[in-house]
Amino acid sequence: MRYYKKKEEIDRRKADIQPIGESLKALMKAYRLQGKLSEVHIVQSWEKIMGKPIALKTQELYFKDHKLFVRLTSAPLKHELNMSKKKVIELLNLEVGDEIVKDVIFL
Repeated sequence: MRYYKKKEEIDRRKADIQPIGESLKALMKAYRLQGKLSEVHIVQSWEKIMGKPIALKTQELYFKDHKLFVRLTSAPLKHELNMSKKKVIELLNLEVGDEIVKDVIFL
């Protein structure tokens, strides 16, 4: 009989245990950090997402109110990217798996 009580206590303790990944996700959600981390991920992955030629002509990237501001050194590239703004937004949001970027403004 004593063995079963210990087994029940162990099972109860195991129920409280969760993987560290889930714990970190819950922590980021509780402190509302996931959005900021996704923004940082997009900025760091800009070259991977858009390609090296565009990254070389990019001066600055920053977020404000779910808008990504991109300062470019090439006016023709700015015009080309403005024409395909929806596709750029889709690519960026696909990278993080959430709708973080609402708009992209090319400066």
